[in-house]
Amino acid sequence: MHAKKRRSGFVILVEDNRQNAQATGEYLESQGYTVDYAYDGITGLHLASSNDYDAVVLDGMLPGMDGLEVCRRLRGEHKLAAPILMLTGRNTLDDKVAGLDTGADDYLCKPFDLRELEARLRTLIRRERHQVSREVLTVGDLTFDTGTLSVTRAEQELTLSPIGLRLLAILMRESPRVVSRSRLEREVWGESLPDSDTLRSHLYILRRAIDKPFANPLMHTLPTAGYRLADLSPAAKGATPKASGTTLAMA
Repeated sequence: MHAKKRRSGFVILVEDNRQNAQATGEYLESQGYTVDYAYDGITGLHLASSNDYDAVVLDGMLPGMDGLEVCRRLRGEHKLAAPILMLTGRNTLDDKVAGLDTGADDYLCKPFDLRELEARLRTLIRRERHQVSREVLTVGDLTFDTGTLSVTRAEQELTLSPIGLRLLAILMRESPRVVSRSRLEREVWGESLPDSDTLRSHLYILRRAIDKPFANPLMHTLPTAGYRLADLSPAAKGATPKASGTTLAMA
C-alpha cells in the first residue's frame, strides 16, 4: 500500500501501451491521484483484487487476459465494489453493452481527452464515497436494500452493476412517477455527461436483469418522456394504489 497521502483517489491503470499509460498516469498524478500500473490483464487482475483502490481504469485490449475478462472476474470471483472505467478502441453499441455487461461502470472510447477521463473518474469516485441512510425499497415483488446492495425479485437474488444499482434506486424512489432521461444522466454522472448510448446501454442491461426472467414487466419506457418503474399488472391495479414503498434504517 502506498504511503503517499490520498487526495483525489488511489487508482490502478491497466494499460499495455506503456507510453499511453505514462502520459495518462502523469496527468492523473498532477490532479492529485495516486496511481498504480499494470501492463497486462493477469497482473491487473491480481493487483486490482489485492489492493484497496478507489477506482480501476481498465483497457479493453490487453495481453494475457483481455479487459472484459478482467472486469468479469473482478465483479464475479472477487466481488470488487470499486468503480471500473473501461477504455476501448471499439465504439459500436454492441461493444459498449458488452463492456457494461461485464460490470464496468463507464467507458471511454479511444482516443479520449485526459480531462474527460479525469472528470469521469472523479464522478465515479465521488459517487462511490457518498454515504446515504439505508433504505429498503419495494416495487411490486422487487426489493432493493440499499444498505446491503441486495436486490431480489420473487425471492430470486439479482446481480447488478454499481451504475445499475444507482439507476434502480432512482427509479424505485420515484415509482410510479416518470423519470426523464436528462435527470437520470444528471443524477448518475453529474456534469460529466456520457455519450448518447451509455444510459441506453445501462437501462437495457437493467431491464434484462429485473424483467426478462419474469412474466410481469416492471420497467416501462415512455417515448419522449422518460422511464418509470411500476407494477401495472391487473392484480396490482385492482389493489390499493401503492406501487412503491420505502423503509428507512440507520446505516
